[in-house]
Amino acid sequence: MFTRLTFLLVLLVLPNTVSAQTLEGYHTYDALTRQVNALVAGHPGLATAESIGTTLEGREVWLVTIGNRQGTPLKERPAVLVAANLEGNQLVGSELSLEAIRYLLESYATDADVKARLDESAFYFIPRVNPDGAERAFARVQTGSPFNASDYDDDNDARMNEDGPEDLNGDGLITVMRVPDPKGDYMIDPDESRLMKKADASEGEAGTHTIYWEGRDSDGDGFYNDDGDGGVDINRNFQHEYPYYEAGAGIHMASERESRAVLDFVIANRNVAVMLVYGASDNLVTAPNDKGELSPAKGLDLWSFADASVAGARDVGVFQTQTRGFGRFGGFGQQGNQGGGGGRGGGTRPATTVDRGDLAYFKAVSDGYKETTGLEGVPPIRKPEGALFQYGYYQYGVPAFSTPGWAPTVAADTSASEGGRDAPGAAAPAAAAPGRGAGGRGAGGASASADAALLKWMDANDIDGFAEWSSYDHPELGAVEIGGFKPYQAVNPPASMIAELGPKQGGFVAHLATLFADVQIAEAEVISEGGGIFRIKAEIENAGFLPTSTAQGVRSRSVRPTMVQLDIEPEALLSGSAKTSFLQATDGSGRRQSFEWIIQGTRGESVELRVVSQKGGSDTRTLRLQ
Repeated sequence: MFTRLTFLLVLLVLPNTVSAQTLEGYHTYDALTRQVNALVAGHPGLATAESIGTTLEGREVWLVTIGNRQGTPLKERPAVLVAANLEGNQLVGSELSLEAIRYLLESYATDADVKARLDESAFYFIPRVNPDGAERAFARVQTGSPFNASDYDDDNDARMNEDGPEDLNGDGLITVMRVPDPKGDYMIDPDESRLMKKADASEGEAGTHTIYWEGRDSDGDGFYNDDGDGGVDINRNFQHEYPYYEAGAGIHMASERESRAVLDFVIANRNVAVMLVYGASDNLVTAPNDKGELSPAKGLDLWSFADASVAGARDVGVFQTQTRGFGRFGGFGQQGNQGGGGGRGGGTRPATTVDRGDLAYFKAVSDGYKETTGLEGVPPIRKPEGALFQYGYYQYGVPAFSTPGWAPTVAADTSASEGGRDAPGAAAPAAAAPGRGAGGRGAGGASASADAALLKWMDANDIDGFAEWSSYDHPELGAVEIGGFKPYQAVNPPASMIAELGPKQGGFVAHLATLFADVQIAEAEVISEGGGIFRIKAEIENAGFLPTSTAQGVRSRSVRPTMVQLDIEPEALLSGSAKTSFLQATDGSGRRQSFEWIIQGTRGESVELRVVSQKGGSDTRTLRLQ
C-alpha cells in the first residue's frame, strides 16, 4: 500500500509531457495525480488519498475518501462509491469524478446540506480505475482502445499483438477504411455521404463497400487489425453476466489487477451502500422497465461494420473456441446471451433483471438524476456484461447505477432503430464507444440514425470529431478511403463542457447520500410489572428512503441483516422477542417494526438497546429499569 509520504514523493518526479494528440483539457495520469493531491491537500480534515493497486505499467489506482473525520468512524457510516474510467477510452468519467470531489469539498463550508452529508456519511472515489488504458488517449496515435495493458491473444493463434491497427495516412488517428467491393454488405448513406449503411436487398439496395479498421493484415490470416496491443476491458471483467471466452473480457473474471483492486476494496468496506459508475452503459437516464430490463444499446454503425470484418478471426486460430462477436476494440454490440461457462444444470439461475421489489427505487433515483443533472439523453452506450455496476447490484446487493455522465444535445428519430422500436423509456440514440468484441466499438442493432445524430451534434457545435474521407493506395486492398469518427471525440464531450457538467454530477453524488437507509430507535419504554419483572417495548424505524437491503441483496445474501439487540444476560430474558433479532430488510420512509421483551432485572439498573444496519447506520438507547 502506498503511504501518504510515498504519494507526495511520486509527484515530485512525475513528468508533465503531453503528446500532440492530447484531448485538450483532459487529464493525463500525471496531471490527474497532481489534481487529486491538490484537492486532498486543500482539505486535510475532509479528504485523504491512497493507492489501492498498481497496474502492469506501474501506475497507481487512486482512491479518494471524503468525510468529516470527527464523530462516527467513516467505515461505520453508509457510503457512496464512485468509480470511473474503467473503459480506458471513457475519459469523461475521470473528469466528472474530479469535479464531484471538488464540489463536495468546496461546498462543505457553504452548503448546509453538503456539510450534513460529509458529517454523517462517507464518499469513496476511484476516479481512474484503468489508468494504463486511459493514457493511450494521450499517445502519438489515438486508437480509442478501452483496454488495459494486459496482453491478450485476440485472434486465438498463440501469438500476442501481432496485428494491431496502423495509422496508414499519418493523421494520428485510427479510424476505418471503406473499400469498394461489389460483394460488400455496405453502401454510402444516400442521406449523408460521410456515413455508411447496410444495404437492404428488400429495398432494392446492393452493397458497394466493405468496411475495415485502418491498417494492414500484418499476420496474413485474412483479417485486418484483429490482434492489437492489450488487453482487457475492466468493465467487462467482473463477476455478473461475465462474457466467457470473449475478446476483451480477460482470461477469467476478475483476472486483472485493476478489477481485483476494486473488488478487494468493496469487500473490505461493506458500508458501501450505493455504487455509481461513470462508464459506457446507462440505467439512470432510462431506468429499468417494468420487467427490470435496461434500454437497448445504441452505438455507431460505422464502428459496428468495422467490427464485423474481424468477427470470425477467433474461430480460425490454432485453438478452436466458440465465440460470439469479436471486433478490435471490445464491442458495443447488442448480441445474444452467451452460455459457455454459465452452467445449464438445475437450481436457481443468477438474476439478470432488476428485482421487482427494487424497481421503484431505481425509478426514483433515475428521476432524481435527470432533475439534478438536466440530462435527458445518452451518448454511446453498450449492453453491459461483466460490468462493475452489475456486480454491485446482483452480487454485492446494493443499488448500483451506471451513466456516461453527458449527452449530445441533438437527438435522432428512434422509430427505425432495430431493437429500440417502442422500447419502454428508450433514450435518444447517439454513438457507441470504441471497444473489441462485446465491449467497445460496435453497437450492433443501432440504425444509421445514431451515426447521423452524433454527426449532426458535432456539426451543430463545431466539434472536430469526424475525419473526412481521404483516398489512400492500400498495399493489399488497392484504392480505399480512410476516415470516420475520431476515436475519442465520439465518446467524450469537449473538455469545455466539464465545467458545467461537473457540479451537477457532484450534486447528484451528494443527493445519493440523502437516500441511505437510516435505522433509528423511534420509541422505547420500560414498564414495571412488579417483582423485578419489566416489560420493554420498542419500535425500530428506517427513517431513510432506501431499504436496509435491496430485494436482490436479500436474495444474494450479500447484505448483512439488520441487528436489533437488547444487552442483557440470556437468562434475564423471560419471554417476548429474542435477545438478538435479525431483520432481512426494512423498507424506508418511516417503516417501523415493533419489539417487546419481558425481562428480569433490578430497579435502577440500565439496559442498552441497539440497532445496527450494515447499510443504514446504527442507533443506541440506554433504558433505565424503573
